[in-house]
Amino acid sequence: MRRAVLAAVVLLLVLAAPGRAAAAVKPPDCPAAVGAPSAIVIEVSTGTVACARQPDKRLLVGSTTKLMTALLTLERAKLSDTFTASNYRPAPIESQIGLQPGERMKVSDLLRGLLVESGNDAAAALAKGVGGSEKGFVRLMNRRARQLGLHNTHYENPIGLDAAGNYSSARDLVTLATVLRTNAFFKKVVNSKSVTLKSGNHLRTFTNRNTLVLKLPYVNGVKTGHTNQAGYALVGSASRNGIQLISAVLDTPSESARDDDTAALYKWTFPRFQRIRPVIKGIAMASVPIRFGQGAKLKLVAARTIRRIVLRGHRAAVATRVSAPAEVAGPIHSGQQLGRVEVRQSGKLVATVPLIAQSALPAAGITQRTKSWAGRPWVLVGVLAAIVGTFLVARRRRLQSARRPQREARAA
Repeated sequence: MRRAVLAAVVLLLVLAAPGRAAAAVKPPDCPAAVGAPSAIVIEVSTGTVACARQPDKRLLVGSTTKLMTALLTLERAKLSDTFTASNYRPAPIESQIGLQPGERMKVSDLLRGLLVESGNDAAAALAKGVGGSEKGFVRLMNRRARQLGLHNTHYENPIGLDAAGNYSSARDLVTLATVLRTNAFFKKVVNSKSVTLKSGNHLRTFTNRNTLVLKLPYVNGVKTGHTNQAGYALVGSASRNGIQLISAVLDTPSESARDDDTAALYKWTFPRFQRIRPVIKGIAMASVPIRFGQGAKLKLVAARTIRRIVLRGHRAAVATRVSAPAEVAGPIHSGQQLGRVEVRQSGKLVATVPLIAQSALPAAGITQRTKSWAGRPWVLVGVLAAIVGTFLVARRRRLQSARRPQREARAA
């Protein structure tokens, strides 16, 4: 009995916490062609993890640290603002855009230099301009990481220089990149083959260090990273046939390995998703009876098309539910909203689409109303009963009239 009660309690706890049960389901490991010790790739619209390998392992991540530097700048400064370069003096081997101490440059150009050339001096200038000092900016970085739920991320500097307390994970970096890609400026910059910085003391032009943007037409970002201790890292993004992926590979041994691993992730992942249209604009989703219409119906069509991404072979993950009136009566104009269709994916509401009248419906006239009224079964039964009753009454009266002379004759 005790065992039975304990089993029931455990079952109730599992049912009460479906999120925990779902979290226990691990995505498949990344394909063998991916050699990175830590890697992940997701489909953006659903957040589906296509594959993962040690995605939560804390690692040094080099200049992918600059993604948080970019996010804070975009959230706390205007692109038109002008910042003054700090006294940061990068070593000759460091990536830099060549800022001179005291040089003034627009935030938009500093971000271009940060994201495309991975300039350490640009990162230092942005940190000082946004946070007042590097230490103040790092505090903001760690606070924002906590707000975003990046549990395996901590920062010691805004650049990505090796430090025990400067680390992140493949999953956290993909989450951060997903947030950043909602910003139009960021999306455009990281998808640029090259950029020209027009503010500052002189023009500067840089080619994107993410060489996959140059090589593969479907790759559209995001950011590279490298130090001797961190190895080579790449947070990447790619889009094909409306399917947007974001990936991360960490601690690879070379630039070519970094690029090959990322390309292998995309080659393996894209075929595993498909784009479907559960609702199509102009397609009838309901037919509603018309009052006084003698069996006629008004078609309700979808006002717009909904597209969703699903794992191939899992179309059933997307379901539609139509809400429409039981009956309609004119006047109704073409395009008038008369219902809606809800689209749910894996049980979650993802879209609501109005259902509109496919055609106009004028108000019913007297003739229509009379025909409709006369055509109803109970009316027919009533009319028939009235006719039969009238006939019977008339027949009875005729019989009575015929019998009256006979009775009078007998009485006489």
